[in-house]
Amino acid sequence: MNLIRKSPLQALGYDFIPAPYLPAGKNEYYLRNQQNKSGISYRQLSAYEIEVLVRNRNQSDDWNKILVSDAFNPELVKNCKFFGLVRIGKLEPYCMEFNNLRMAVGLYNSTIISCDFGDNVVVDNVNYMAHYIIGNEVMLVNVNELATTSHSKFGNGIIKEGEDEKVRIWLEVCNENGGRSILPFDGMLAGDAYLWSRNRNDKSLQQKFIDFTASRFDTRRGYYGMIGDRTVVKNSRILKDTWIGQDAYIKGANKIKNVTIHSIPDARTQIGEGCELVNGIIGVGCRVFYGVKAVRFVMASHSQLKYGARLINSYLGNNATISCCEVLNSLIFPAHEQHHNNSFLCAALVMGQSNMAAGATIGSNHNSRSADGELIAGRGFWPGLCVSLKHNSKFASFAILAKGDYPAELNIELPFSLISNDAANDRLVIMPGYWFQYNMYALARNAWKYVDRDNRIDKTQHLEFDYLAPDTANEMVRAVALLEKITGEAYYRSSGKEVSEPVARKKGKALLEAGDDAIAQLNIELHGAENSSRPVIVLKAAMGYRWYLSLLDHYAAKEILHFQQRHAFSSVLKLCNKLPMAGKPKEWENIGGQLIEKDAVNACLAQIKKGSLNSWDALHAFYKKQSAGYGDQKLAHALAIYKTIHGEDLSKNKNKVVQLLEESISFRKEITDLIFESREKDYQNPFRLMVYNNPEEMDAVVGKLDQNSFILEEQKSFRNYKKMVTTLLKK
Repeated sequence: MNLIRKSPLQALGYDFIPAPYLPAGKNEYYLRNQQNKSGISYRQLSAYEIEVLVRNRNQSDDWNKILVSDAFNPELVKNCKFFGLVRIGKLEPYCMEFNNLRMAVGLYNSTIISCDFGDNVVVDNVNYMAHYIIGNEVMLVNVNELATTSHSKFGNGIIKEGEDEKVRIWLEVCNENGGRSILPFDGMLAGDAYLWSRNRNDKSLQQKFIDFTASRFDTRRGYYGMIGDRTVVKNSRILKDTWIGQDAYIKGANKIKNVTIHSIPDARTQIGEGCELVNGIIGVGCRVFYGVKAVRFVMASHSQLKYGARLINSYLGNNATISCCEVLNSLIFPAHEQHHNNSFLCAALVMGQSNMAAGATIGSNHNSRSADGELIAGRGFWPGLCVSLKHNSKFASFAILAKGDYPAELNIELPFSLISNDAANDRLVIMPGYWFQYNMYALARNAWKYVDRDNRIDKTQHLEFDYLAPDTANEMVRAVALLEKITGEAYYRSSGKEVSEPVARKKGKALLEAGDDAIAQLNIELHGAENSSRPVIVLKAAMGYRWYLSLLDHYAAKEILHFQQRHAFSSVLKLCNKLPMAGKPKEWENIGGQLIEKDAVNACLAQIKKGSLNSWDALHAFYKKQSAGYGDQKLAHALAIYKTIHGEDLSKNKNKVVQLLEESISFRKEITDLIFESREKDYQNPFRLMVYNNPEEMDAVVGKLDQNSFILEEQKSFRNYKKMVTTLLKK
């Protein structure tokens, strides 16, 4: 049975804060008065103004409870019902227009309960409006319900006075069973979500994160919903317990409940037709359009949900786009793309710069006895058309999976690899270094486009988009050792011998350095890459090996050149004298798209547990500090890797530095040429050309190759690189 409570009509609009939660000496408006920072000086209505309001078919339970500014015009209020304390700012005889919606300033045909209005608002046909503070020049047109409850949390994972713990909102990220749940909060960064979702066995640390969130918010009841200046809400049904920033645009929404919507003049947020958003936080500059369903979610700034997308129990990072598909229980770092109706992502940690193709199904938990599987994908994760993966699986950075149903869990440790399910031969095939050899255009362009599309205003976390960075460098170092080991093992296995790892690595190194012909007859297998008894074959191991080593050398050259750019040393000798001594390469961790040395992360977590780092703001200050020192840390890391591979310390070794920089020019030229060549193949493919009458039509449709803006930019970048190196060496 529905419980419908009855109370006297005179109570409508009053007692917003229940008596048990109203502090002694305070009235029900004390928090409302703190929230309203309009600066408007309100007064009571004059007898003439009341007469005009009554003549215009307005009603009020108490005209003394309607307060107005000195510039109030009663002729612009018609056919409204007022209950409780209502405060109205300036109303002037203007017509307001936004996107072809032209409406007269004023309050018309609405029921208004205990609300504050700024100057020159448009409120027309709002059927029920209660407990909101409205900014200046706001337009509210054709809204069924706009109301706030006294216990509203606006999407944050908190509870108010007197509430039961069971009403608290949790985001069950990375795992469907809730074992990695986090509390959403306004201002949550991807790094916060990541750190909180890890280290689940450390109960002290987990409690600190809960305390951080609790201390960030007020548990008192009585906060009003807010709508910022120049925001437009039209033709929408239910907006309940919402906090909306400035210059937002909401049109045709079905339901928005318990949501914070950030918006500012320079990064406006828009929500379109048919959307239903419940228990969430939306950052500035976001777009949510056309039938989207989102429940228990966080959208970081400048992210998008479109065309019927479903986002549930998930965190979506900055500059990410999800459309037409379903994403559940996932933590997604910045720069994620997922555009197709039949793709599915569940219980995953996706570390950014990722792209989900049509038909990709990332989330089969049915190989487990319960829904507790997980998937971890490093940066640049790219499952191709109709890829089906099983949990648990883990992928190194820039893994691309060819079309296929992968029958077992995977653990891919070779970065920049193409992974293929060779069903005909019942084997898994891995080609390391695939991106560099065969698709350099896409790899380089993706790195460029993510920088170009990073629209964040708040850059607390420095996001790494370069494919050559500390995380991928460490993976390549491990991949070099792994390729040496399995190549040597394959050689000795072919003659029926078993040898120790050092012996296998020594032989494998010699074979890989000799080139593809030296290993052409070897069957190189990678054990432990798939949870099955079928073989996992590594193809073109020598090619991948060469690319890994060349890129690690280029990593050192690049960071030395960046060091020169930061400090502008007057000679190579002075540059070399300032290079740090090479130590042991440090481990790094991807903290929400920001790469941070693992030692620093561990030290930060220890400070949190100890209490010396005691808030989310303090943690964000840690991110900023790490961002400031990132360039020098990368340099030290690149030099340490160079020493690990070559056994030589580049610091104060001018000749080696000069040699490395000179060689980097030719390598950089090779990369530039491969970018062009990998795109050129598209223009030479007869199956592409056959849909056009002639090459000229193809150029008209897809653009001329020699006018490709990205290729031209890369060629210019190479010329600049060459110029910087030669100028430095001349010094």
